[in-house]
Amino acid sequence: MFADRLPAKVSVSVVYVLALFMTIMDTTIVNVALPSLGRDFGVQPAHVNTVVVGYLVSLAVFMPASAWLGERFGTRRVFLAALVIFCVASALCGLAQSVGQLVLFRILQGVGGGMLTPVGMAMLFRTFAAHERVRASRILIVPTAFAPAIGPVLGGLLTTDLSWRWAFYINVPIGIFGLVFGLLFVRDQRGGEAGEFDVLGFILAGTGLGSLMFALSDGPGRGWTSPLIDTCAGIGIVLLVALVWVELRRREPLLDLSVLSNRLFATTSSVVVIGTTAFLGSLFLVALFYQDGFGVSPLQSGLSTFPEALGVMGGAQVASRLYPHIGPRRIMAAGLFGVIVTLVLIAQVPLTASLWVMRVLMLVIGFAMAHVFVPGQAASFATISHAATAPASTLFNAGRQLGGAIGVAILSTVISAVGVVHAVGGRHVPNATAYHAAFLTAAAIEALALLLVFRVSDKEAAPSMRRMESEQPVPEAVG
Repeated sequence: MFADRLPAKVSVSVVYVLALFMTIMDTTIVNVALPSLGRDFGVQPAHVNTVVVGYLVSLAVFMPASAWLGERFGTRRVFLAALVIFCVASALCGLAQSVGQLVLFRILQGVGGGMLTPVGMAMLFRTFAAHERVRASRILIVPTAFAPAIGPVLGGLLTTDLSWRWAFYINVPIGIFGLVFGLLFVRDQRGGEAGEFDVLGFILAGTGLGSLMFALSDGPGRGWTSPLIDTCAGIGIVLLVALVWVELRRREPLLDLSVLSNRLFATTSSVVVIGTTAFLGSLFLVALFYQDGFGVSPLQSGLSTFPEALGVMGGAQVASRLYPHIGPRRIMAAGLFGVIVTLVLIAQVPLTASLWVMRVLMLVIGFAMAHVFVPGQAASFATISHAATAPASTLFNAGRQLGGAIGVAILSTVISAVGVVHAVGGRHVPNATAYHAAFLTAAAIEALALLLVFRVSDKEAAPSMRRMESEQPVPEAVG
């Protein structure tokens, strides 16, 4: 059998990195392509944004069901099925003849994307024992850092030289390779019995997360006083509160919230989510800062953001080597402090500065953020059992997805409130103060993560810090 020809650590890592890279890159490429497809279809930018919002809402709806599906049908089967859905939907997006069709196909794409990341992460952390999860986190860094940076560059090239349709077509060959590789080399995994499907939990989680994601994604554009946004946000919050109440009382919940009783998982994953909120919001903000403030093209903006990816990948190597000796708390604290200082420095950069100033700062912020991502992901799952990996992965990824949307919403609101442009000498020019205020807001959010990181216990994270020659999993506990 082909699956016996490659170690599970290699095969699972390959398909997961491919899938995660593809899904993250897809979002950033599509953002660059939006103006072009809007012109092709003759619609206003506000309507084109539904292409992004539809995908994010669909992602939020189907992500909670991923853990149950993985247990019921096997993680390999669900992962590969999600990959097929994502790739078929990508091809259909490229063939769309109207914005309505494109939104419909993006919703289908979100069905696949919502299952890919949590199921893939569960496969990865079940394959690597607790003491090897720093190595797994180093693998996770590659798509997490590289895809957001390469996406705008690739999106600019594809949209300019070919067509916006290639922003979707590019997923197809990547997905086909991942599908064939997964069919040949990846073994199936199951963590435990799936039990009965929690229909009420699915409705509450899907509708609650979907409503809240819609409000956060569309709020900055429509305005936070919009009745539609306020209604969706209110519905989302109420349904998520009801979800917690219901799931804690069910014998077989869709979302196993009991993993949050694991102090290390709850604390460390919270730090990662809050840190990601500010970091992803800042990457979105930097792209606007380059294009609206410095007046550069989308391609130049992408190239000037790219040093962030190099910084993350370099920082990941340093953080992973320090982790067994120092533990997560001090590494994450140093990383968050570095991110805060860098954001404060970016908030001082005038629009007359050289782009190289920003490029250096992007390199530094990426290097610092790696010292949050690597130990955070490793420590979060250090004491999570094999059976609890799938629900923990679902909660971890849902939190990061929601955090990214919150970060973009908050920083977009700040620059809108201050004013993206202001009048100088009778004409409107970019307002650097708006961007500076937003970067300082991002720094304040990172400061919240820094305060929380001191509650992370190096002692509890010890299973992930062991340096062992044996490849056998070490005993793990949930509590």
